[in-house]
Amino acid sequence: MELTEQELSAARQHMEELRRHGHVTGAKFVRRTARIVVDLSTGVQVAFPPDLVEGLAGAAPDELADIEISPAGLGLHWPKLDADIYVPALLQGIFGSKQWMAANLGSSGGKARSPAKAAASRENGRKGGRPPKVA
Repeated sequence: MELTEQELSAARQHMEELRRHGHVTGAKFVRRTARIVVDLSTGVQVAFPPDLVEGLAGAAPDELADIEISPAGLGLHWPKLDADIYVPALLQGIFGSKQWMAANLGSSGGKARSPAKAAASRENGRKGGRPPKVA
């Protein structure tokens, strides 16, 4: 697939528009706090735990410490993990694919504790517990 000059020009304009809202000037993994810290050209600094991000969850500190910034400054890459983050999406709270995020949301919801959930669990236990699965 070949790009025309017009398509290439449009892509460059789009990238420059995204960069106007801020681009990455630095990124590092801080072992003491177990956070990835991203510095933006706007002066904003964003820190997040790597376990929130698809491809970074469960990674070793040495793997997380090796971060490359994309030439446009809109992405981060971890070569040891073959993981990438698109920074504008990260700033919107998108930490991975829809499927990965849905699985993590369901997992965290299942771990949630509340008085209502505890009461429902006790009531279910009085009734004999969870019914057996039917094949």
